Amino acid sequence: MSSTRERAERGGRAERPAPSGHPSADSAVAAEVKALVQAGERDAARERFAALVASQQRRAVRLAYQYLRDAHDADEAVQDAFVKVFTHIASYREDLPFEVWFTRILVNACLDLRKARARRLRWVLPIERSPAAETPPHEHADRGRSAEDRLVARARLKAIAAAVDQLPERQRAVFVLCHLGEQTTSQVSEALGLSEATVRVHLFRAVRKLRRLLERER
Repeated sequence: MSSTRERAERGGRAERPAPSGHPSADSAVAAEVKALVQAGERDAARERFAALVASQQRRAVRLAYQYLRDAHDADEAVQDAFVKVFTHIASYREDLPFEVWFTRILVNACLDLRKARARRLRWVLPIERSPAAETPPHEHADRGRSAEDRLVARARLKAIAAAVDQLPERQRAVFVLCHLGEQTTSQVSEALGLSEATVRVHLFRAVRKLRRLLERER
């Protein structure tokens, strides 16, 4: 398995054209954190880094849950990703959108956790999960709706999640990043190391297959 440092640095070494336009607000904050770390002002860097955590955490948890299907594991993967980002912030390439670099690290954290979980399950008996661990993060914020609305929405979300799980791995990754991670095809291209044309093909095939799968549920 490649090291975390190697993965993080790949975001800085990738030979791709610099994105056009002004950097995002998070990219500018990441550049500030990098400068503070390089200047030896780690306490100030941690304080500034808190702004990145606040900005990215909600989207990151939602994205991690789609990979791991477990709220506790999703939280663990997100926290691990933030730790890795801060640890390797000096390797952040400032012409790359921070969101792309962070997403790449988060996806790797999710994949590592899935592999570790699979290894553990070979050696231990399954244990009963708590209801909270099975509840997607967005459902915790849905308490104000009626019981009937929640049941209908939950059934629909479960149907979509089950259909997404049936996609081939690459199509699923592209769909999750584009539609749930709110990434553009260009950003997904950077995050997964694929050409943008390939990302669009995978996305088209994923959406087409999902439509077929969901039509069968009706």
